[in-house]
Amino acid sequence: MNNVTRQDYWSVMPRLQDEINRLFGNVRENDSSSATATWIPPVDIHEYTDRFELYVDLPGVDPSKVELTLDGGILTLSGERIEQLAKPGEDPQARRTERGVGSFHRRFVLPDTADGEKVNATGKNGVLTVTIPKQAKAMPRRIQIGA
Repeated sequence: MNNVTRQDYWSVMPRLQDEINRLFGNVRENDSSSATATWIPPVDIHEYTDRFELYVDLPGVDPSKVELTLDGGILTLSGERIEQLAKPGEDPQARRTERGVGSFHRRFVLPDTADGEKVNATGKNGVLTVTIPKQAKAMPRRIQIGA
């Protein structure tokens, strides 16, 4: 019996756009991603008076399998998201893939004010939160002006 497979040619568009973005990059970015990454997780960076916080979207990735290193003022985040396959014996009739799978790699150059010795990371609900305290000497202080 002939099987007719319905092909959705537009399904490659998100992957094509990701590939274009990966190759040409964003002019405003400072090389925080690697050309060897299969996908790039989105990251929000917040600066507070006493710390920096990075919020990394990693749904479907076990936080214990994420590698986080700090070397020479460069914070590197890497890992892999594995494709969720159909159950054994089941073959999907149609398929649309929008979520990136495979290895990911992000690099961030930390400012001189960051205290690399006290970096902390926690994962909850698919979001990895990396907290980087500022050095005590870098925090602002009020100076009293004498008369």
